[in-house]
Amino acid sequence: MEENKKKRIAILGSTGSIGTQALEVIAEHPDLYEAYALTANNRVDLLIEQARRFMPDAVVIANESKYPQLKEALADLPIKVYAGADALCEVAEAAPVDMVLAAMVGYAGLRPTMRAIQAGKPIALANKETLVVAGELINDLALKHRVPILPVDSEHSAIFQCLAGEMDTPIEKILLTASGGPFLKCSMEELEHVTKAQALKHPNWDMGAKITIDSASMMNKGFEVIEAKWLFGVRPEQIEVVVHPQSVIHSMVQFEDGAVKAQLGVPDMRLPIQYAFSYPARVKASFDRLDFTQCTHLTFEQPDTRRFRCLALAYEALHRGGNMACIVNAANEVVNAAFLQDRLPFLRMSEVIEQTMQRVAFIPVPTYDDYVATDAEARRVAGELI
Repeated sequence: MEENKKKRIAILGSTGSIGTQALEVIAEHPDLYEAYALTANNRVDLLIEQARRFMPDAVVIANESKYPQLKEALADLPIKVYAGADALCEVAEAAPVDMVLAAMVGYAGLRPTMRAIQAGKPIALANKETLVVAGELINDLALKHRVPILPVDSEHSAIFQCLAGEMDTPIEKILLTASGGPFLKCSMEELEHVTKAQALKHPNWDMGAKITIDSASMMNKGFEVIEAKWLFGVRPEQIEVVVHPQSVIHSMVQFEDGAVKAQLGVPDMRLPIQYAFSYPARVKASFDRLDFTQCTHLTFEQPDTRRFRCLALAYEALHRGGNMACIVNAANEVVNAAFLQDRLPFLRMSEVIEQTMQRVAFIPVPTYDDYVATDAEARRVAGELI
């Protein structure tokens, strides 16, 4: 790539929390990056607004019923307008794209991410479900097509940064920090009665609804444990979760000599997004800086997997392997949506996931088609259990 050429980025999920913050990074560095393609699932009004501001080559709305509105709103501009799941894949693999930011929520991000890898596009990965569902498949594809997968999750970005310059250094363990979410200090009795409104009030991070509920149940941390295995090639027993409510240390790596490296910063997703865009360089940014005079109280504790059963279920899925994490992810998407719709109490979410794990057929060495079938079956089973 020429020295002065802008990096053209396709953002899969531009209207979500990660997508909107990625556009802030692009807006701050118009000399370095441009939004080549923007995609959304349903939020057509925001997609129109983004398209008019950033003037991408193409926009895609996954919900085809919103296509006429999108097409009409952008009729005066030279922007290509598409709709549907196939179009998401096509913009991800378009020849001019230099990098794909996979920021779609949930299982829907798997196929376009796979297609982007097959087209040789570097991936800035924010969609954790892609590696949770099909980590082995994604890793094999990335190796085959010699494509880097750059983590955008704050914890995995932290580990990635800690490992810079340590390529041949054996890792003893990875320490994933967790804020503990809004219910860290709640008893089992209190957890029985928590509400959606309470769950959506994360103490430190500003995120979308789905991931905020996953954070409250600690399923999000469970998914990050699974992701860490595939991103960093470590065994499950080398991944430890540490509850750190202040969210100052974003994660740590312990090496064989006992030394620990940690990455610290303010809880701002624009930093890991920008690092994935600029890697291996670092680019000056206007983000807030960490004020150590305010960091006078940093605490650490073990997670309670009795109260937060989802974390234990994720570890179980990781140990089982095969399609088990795919089952967990599908069931979790169903229970997460049901909780947000007030159809399921908080503690019942992990129960439904566990029962789904027991009922859906286990496949030790799944193909892509097996993952698709497993996802559909697990959603059906979980839906019936609610």
